[in-house]
Amino acid sequence: MTPFQASSGLHESSRTLLKHREFAFSDDDFNTLRILVKEHTGIALGEQKRELVYGRLSRRLRALDIDSFQKYCAILSDPNATEIGEFCNAITTNLTSFFREPHHFDYVRQALLEPRLADPRASRRLRIWCAGCSSGEEPYSLAMTIRETLASSGLWDIRILATDLDSEVLAKGQAGVYAADRVKDLSASRRSRFFRESRQNGATMYTVVPELRDLITFRQLNLMAPFPMKGPFDAIFCRNVVIYFDKDTQRDLFARMARLQGPGGLLFLGHSESLFKVSTDYSLIGKTIYRRA
Repeated sequence: MTPFQASSGLHESSRTLLKHREFAFSDDDFNTLRILVKEHTGIALGEQKRELVYGRLSRRLRALDIDSFQKYCAILSDPNATEIGEFCNAITTNLTSFFREPHHFDYVRQALLEPRLADPRASRRLRIWCAGCSSGEEPYSLAMTIRETLASSGLWDIRILATDLDSEVLAKGQAGVYAADRVKDLSASRRSRFFRESRQNGATMYTVVPELRDLITFRQLNLMAPFPMKGPFDAIFCRNVVIYFDKDTQRDLFARMARLQGPGGLLFLGHSESLFKVSTDYSLIGKTIYRRA
């Protein structure tokens, strides 16, 4: 079957779509790309993601000035292909905002920070990992929570590791510069304390202050690869990352994360994610909040 022929199971709208594709995109192309996506990102793409793959990768074909996905697959099959990074960037989804799922940050304040602050014998060392940090709103929200809770944080040893596979959004997080619509839901007091307003190319922009930047280290990291860090982490945020992973990939990932945490370490997942039948290393203690056993 050629890329522009339809099987008898396709609706008329699908046949029309196939006839008008800009680039040749066969079943073999799609299956090859699904294998590569799984290998490099852990994401398991179903048949229903065919149009998403076509739409997101079409711009890479235009950028490379090639006319078919067969040629694009050939480029990706080169073991030394530098295009793999752009490929992963195009496929991965990066939806985020400041203080998304706010109950998680409330829990960090109430269960992790305030008890240590009240106990002079408690450790002043704090390590948090944001796995899949996207453009930085999550780690900066954690940094704001920490700065607001620990007024004299100069006496503490605090580091937030922020990692993502997508190099483009990671660079945005490291730059710490956000458009007005990205910070509009923050309170006026937070915008005033933690951001500096400026005009850039006629637009109002907000730049994160060094007080927050100093707490965070941004690094590119593929969760499918061995972890270079040793831990232990007091808390790991892995939210809205594994929703498209199959169960075996999830089991492997959370087993490796568990080895980076001691008893009592916290794990935060996205609102539609769960460790049910995935991991026995953690116990559910709140809404998508887990504790290392």
